[in-house]
Amino acid sequence: MTNSDLLTDLALAYGLSTSYRGSYGDLVSPPRESFIQLLQALDVPLPDEPTQEDLTEALDAWRTQWATRPLPPVVVAREGVEHRFTVHVPEGRPANVWVTLEDGSVSETYQDENWDPPASDGETTYGGATFHIRGDLPLGWHTIHLESDGVEHTCTLVITPEYLHTTNELLAEPCWGVMAQLYSVRSEQSWGIGDFHDLGALAETVAKQGADYLLINPVHAAEPIPPIEDSPYLPTSRRFINPIYIAVEDVEEFAQLDEETREAADDLIAELKATNRSSDFIDRDLIYEIKLAVLQELYDIFLKSGESTARYEEFEAFIAEEGEGLVNFAHWCARVELTRRAEFDAAISEMAADNAADDVDDAAGPRDEIIHINPQHEEELARFYMWLQFLADSQRKDAHDKAIAAGMRIGIMTDLAVGVHPGGADAFTLKDVLVQGASVGAPPDQYSQHGQDWSQPPWNPFALAETGYRPWRDLLRTVLRNSGGIRVDHILGLFRLFWIPRYGSPLEGAYMNYDHEAMLGILALEAERAGAVVVGEDLGTFEPWVQDALRQRGILGTSVLWFETSPPDDGPKTQLEYRNLSLSSVGTHDLPPTAGYLLGAHNELRDSLGIVDDSFEELDAKDVAWQADVLNTVRDSGAFAGTMLNNIIFDGLGRDQRGDVNDIVVGLTSFIANTRSALTCTNLVDMVGDRRIQNQPGTNAEQYKNWCVPLTDAEGTAVLIEDLEGIELFHRMSEASKRSS
Repeated sequence: MTNSDLLTDLALAYGLSTSYRGSYGDLVSPPRESFIQLLQALDVPLPDEPTQEDLTEALDAWRTQWATRPLPPVVVAREGVEHRFTVHVPEGRPANVWVTLEDGSVSETYQDENWDPPASDGETTYGGATFHIRGDLPLGWHTIHLESDGVEHTCTLVITPEYLHTTNELLAEPCWGVMAQLYSVRSEQSWGIGDFHDLGALAETVAKQGADYLLINPVHAAEPIPPIEDSPYLPTSRRFINPIYIAVEDVEEFAQLDEETREAADDLIAELKATNRSSDFIDRDLIYEIKLAVLQELYDIFLKSGESTARYEEFEAFIAEEGEGLVNFAHWCARVELTRRAEFDAAISEMAADNAADDVDDAAGPRDEIIHINPQHEEELARFYMWLQFLADSQRKDAHDKAIAAGMRIGIMTDLAVGVHPGGADAFTLKDVLVQGASVGAPPDQYSQHGQDWSQPPWNPFALAETGYRPWRDLLRTVLRNSGGIRVDHILGLFRLFWIPRYGSPLEGAYMNYDHEAMLGILALEAERAGAVVVGEDLGTFEPWVQDALRQRGILGTSVLWFETSPPDDGPKTQLEYRNLSLSSVGTHDLPPTAGYLLGAHNELRDSLGIVDDSFEELDAKDVAWQADVLNTVRDSGAFAGTMLNNIIFDGLGRDQRGDVNDIVVGLTSFIANTRSALTCTNLVDMVGDRRIQNQPGTNAEQYKNWCVPLTDAEGTAVLIEDLEGIELFHRMSEASKRSS
C-alpha cells in the first residue's frame, strides 16, 4: 500500500472526507498536506512528511484502541429502539453489563452473538461481547456499567426522542414571526444599543400585529471588558450571555445609587441615550465601558445588602444550577480583566516615567470618575462576572415572559452561533474538546468565491464523545432556558464541518464528519425537555440526505426565497414547492434588507471590497436576471394583486424600472406567508424600509463595519421601537405576513 493510500485510510478512519462536491457540483479533492495538518491537529503523532512506517503505525494504533477499549465512549440511542453496543474484556473473562437510569433504577441488558476476532494491545488479548438495551428506556441521560473480575467501567447512555412534539403543533397551525438584530433595535431609554428591556418591548409590539415569535441574533458572551468583538457570531462563549444587553436601569440596585454617583452616571447615560436617534454605527466599546462601570457600582450595593436576602439566595441558586461551567467562565473573565488592568497600569507607569502625564490624562478619559476597579482577588472578581450572568439570565427570562403574556405562541427564539472566538473563554475552558489547530469555515461558493474562514476552533468529535457529550448538553440547556425556540446557525455542522488548517486558506479545507445521530439527538432531547421549537439553518453545501435526517427528527429547515430552486431547470420554487417542515423567509441576516437587495447593494459592496472574481457588470447582470425570474414567479402566484406590479413582466427590466420597491417587498412577504411552511419569518428591517447591509460574509472589521448598523428607514433615519406603530409600511408588512387560515 502506498503512502497516499495509507494517508487516505488514516484520514477516513478519523472521519475526514477525502473529497467533496463544491457549490457548482464539481468534485474537489483537498491537498495531501491538509490531511496531514488536520490529523496533527487531532494529536495524531505524525511528522510533516510521514513515511509509510509512520502512517502504518498511526493506523494500527487507531484500530487497536477501538478493538480493546472496555466500553464505547458514549452510547446514543433513540426512544423505542433496542440499541446494540460492544464491550471488550480480557479474553475468556466474564462481562456483566447493566444500565442505571436517571432516576436511580436499574435496567437489564441482553447479550447478542459476537464473532469478532480477538485483538491485542501487545500485552493483553481482548475478546468482544455485544449487548443491547431494552427498547422501552425513558428519554434522558443514563449510565451503562461493565463489570469484569471486580473491575467496573462506565459510560454515558443517552436516549433521545424520535421526533420533536413541538413541531406537530406548528404543522397543525402554522404561524409567523419577526426576526431582528437586538443590538440594532433601540428605544428612547436604550443606552445606545438594544437591550433585554427593548427585547420585551419589541416582542409586545410585534405580538400586537399577530407575530407568534421574535427571532433574535445570538446574545452570546463577548470579551469581559472592552475592546469587544462586534460579531454576535464570533463569541467568547456560546453558553453564556453578553452583559452588554443588560438594561442597567432595570437592575434593582440602580435606584439605590448614591446622589454623587448617580449624577456622574446620568451625564454619561445622557450621552448614550442621545445616540439612539443617530444612524451612526453602534460603538460597543464605549457603551460597554459605561455599562460595566455602573454595574460595578450596583454590584457593590448588592454585596452590602448582605447574604441573608432573598435576592442573594436566588443568586446562589443560579450559580449552583449553572455549576462548574459558570465558575470556569467567570474565572476566565476575571483573569482577562486583571491581566488587562495590569498591562494598562504598566503602560501608564511607563508613560509617566517618560514625562507624558498629559497624554495619560487624555487616555484615561472622562469616564474614570465612576469606574470603580479596586485591586481584587480573582475569586472576588469572578463573583462579579457570575452576578452579571445572573442579571442577564433574569432579564432574558422577563423578556420571554412578556412575549408569552402578549399572546405569542413561541415567544423569544434565540440563535446559536456555529462556534467561538479562538482566543475566548470557551476556547480555553473547553480546550480539551476543541481543536486549536483547525478553523471552521466554508468552501468557495457563488456568494463568497474565495471561501470563508470563520477562525473558530471546531469540536473535536472524539474528545466530545469521551465526555459523553456533556459540554454540548450543558451549552444547549443554558441557551434553551427562557427561550421558546432555537435557531441553530449552520446546523450542517452537526453532520460535518469544513475544517481549514489554522492559518491556511479555505481552498485547502476538508470536511470532518460528526456523529450526527448523537449531536442531533441530544439537540432534540434538550429541546423536547425545554418544550422548544428547533430550526436548523441548512443553507450551503450539503448532501441531500441531510434534510431528510432533520425532517425525520421534527427539526425545521430554513428556506430563503432567493435561494430556493426547483428541478429540473432550477427555476424559482412556486409556493406549493416550499417545504412544510421549514422556517421560510424572503431574506436573511447575511443578505441586505430586501429593498437593498432589490437595488443591488450587495453587488456594489462585494465589488468594491474585491471579494468576488466576476466583474461588477457580470455579477449584477446575473443577479438582475435571477431576481426577474423570482418576481415573475411571485406575480404568477397573485401576491402582487391589487398593485401595478401584477401586470409587469420583469424580464429585461432594470432595477429602477420595476415599480415601487415597497410594493415589491410587501408582495414578496405575502408570497412567503402563503407557502405551506410551518413557520414564516419577516425581517424587521423590511418592515421599516431599511436598506443598509447588516453583515457582508467573508469580510473583517477593516473591510466593512459588520453588525454595527442601527435600525433605520429608507432615508437612513434612525427608527426606535416607539416609532414602529406609526409607520405605515410596518402595518402593511404585518398584514402581508399573516398566514392564510
